[in-house]
Amino acid sequence: MSAAEDHEPDRDVTGEVLEEDLDVEGSLRPRRLDEFIGQPRVREQLELVLEGARRRGAPPDHILLSGPPGLGKTSLSMIVAAELGAAIRLTSGPALERAGDLAAMLSNLMPGDVLFIDEIHRIARPAEEMLYLAMEDFRVDVVVGKGPGATSIPLDIAPFTLVGATTRSGALTGPLRDRFGFTGHMEFYDAGELELVLRRAAVILGVDLRPDGAVEIARRSRGTPRIANRLLRRVRDFAEVRADGAVTLDVAREALAVYDVDELGLDRLDRAVLSALVRSFGGGPVGISTLAVAVGEEPGTVEEVCEPYLVRAGMLARTPRGRVATAAAWAHLGMVPPPDVTGQASQALF
Repeated sequence: MSAAEDHEPDRDVTGEVLEEDLDVEGSLRPRRLDEFIGQPRVREQLELVLEGARRRGAPPDHILLSGPPGLGKTSLSMIVAAELGAAIRLTSGPALERAGDLAAMLSNLMPGDVLFIDEIHRIARPAEEMLYLAMEDFRVDVVVGKGPGATSIPLDIAPFTLVGATTRSGALTGPLRDRFGFTGHMEFYDAGELELVLRRAAVILGVDLRPDGAVEIARRSRGTPRIANRLLRRVRDFAEVRADGAVTLDVAREALAVYDVDELGLDRLDRAVLSALVRSFGGGPVGISTLAVAVGEEPGTVEEVCEPYLVRAGMLARTPRGRVATAAAWAHLGMVPPPDVTGQASQALF
């Protein structure tokens, strides 16, 4: 798996990121590839890439990991470094605003180091253009001065492996995407895999997690290990304060009700999105920006955090004209859909 948390934390089940959670998330990360639960295809492919590099005695090709938040992209980047016996430097696309920021980081790399860039699709254009040359030729051109007197000084850098993570692979430019030798797409987890994730986390955290409690939490975790681990910690709190400390089926259900996580794993924000779509806009279609304003969130949060699961759960459809609530969304809110809902949602296929 991943006790899998990506570099940038998600909101927790209450909508906030708790500082204590950041420390706990680090302790739950798998350290080696054989500890990583789920993503069997990506794990097998990555194992071949790393073993081939080890046998050649050279850094592996640059690696791009894509997929929704919370599936283990940062964990895998750390595992890449651990498997290679190399140091890892972590940064993010938004932090690289200028080419000089990237040049300073690249010039400090040692041979074989791993550079991890989270949200690489958000890297500034000047830094991205510098990255092209660094990835291909292990060189950067540093411009000194301005105007006609500016001079470009080539600077060799140590051979390194770039691991990029993105939740929006389509937002990457073609030249940057083409420079990655391996691309792994992370898929949502099934309930059985999430149960394994929860059992591993329970051992690390010292939680008395019963089998039926694990099944219930896994079922409501939206196919995402990060969410599963966070729900486990919140249910643990409930079990210790209002029960005997054991996480059973009944305790899990009571705790998740307190934290506004429903039977399908939808939380307050998910239901707010569906409710706005249905009650305020008649089921759509409506643009993502308008929908985000209606629920008081950033468009990126709605699009990257809520939408992937709602689409996967069959409650929301993307059409050329905007987002549309499906009949399942209406039913989940206890409402009767209008006759044309099926027809609207079917446009998402064309």
